[in-house]
Amino acid sequence: MNTRVKHFLQREHQWCLRANTWAEQGWVRRYFQTVSRLGDGPIWYLLGAIILLVEGRNGVPAFLHLSVMAVITSLLYRYLKKWTKRPRPFANDNRIHVWTAPLDEFSFPSGHTLHAVSFTLVTLAYYPMLAVVLVPLAISIAMSRVILGLHYPSDVFAATVIGSILTWGSFFVF
Repeated sequence: MNTRVKHFLQREHQWCLRANTWAEQGWVRRYFQTVSRLGDGPIWYLLGAIILLVEGRNGVPAFLHLSVMAVITSLLYRYLKKWTKRPRPFANDNRIHVWTAPLDEFSFPSGHTLHAVSFTLVTLAYYPMLAVVLVPLAISIAMSRVILGLHYPSDVFAATVIGSILTWGSFFVF
């Protein structure tokens, strides 16, 4: 393995250890466990329902766009996880505590972050005023994945890039 890559992986592992210790504080752990669970899907289902309830027929394009992105991102992150088979941080180091149960076995990329980024960007294209709520939520969901010992920062970064590119591309279709 290249020495630069090895050095990066060692540094990233140290970031994971450091971030994971933040969850030892009860309020930090509860906050990030809560946003992580919301990122499992409930917050995005609620967002779609609210759009349809408030906007009615006018909300259908945004709802359909979100629905298509949900299918695409779900299929893609599952494929990438099976292809890369990157172990989660807590599986590589018993000093890293897993503070919430993982939804699947592998780490790369972060599905929670991929969904949070793509759903946030799609929603903001239709309803920019929701940025004050959705941007901090998406950032919190992404941070939760590292703090709770489930992902490396590069998993979250890659998911952010993938989600941004997919969303950008989706606007050529919609």
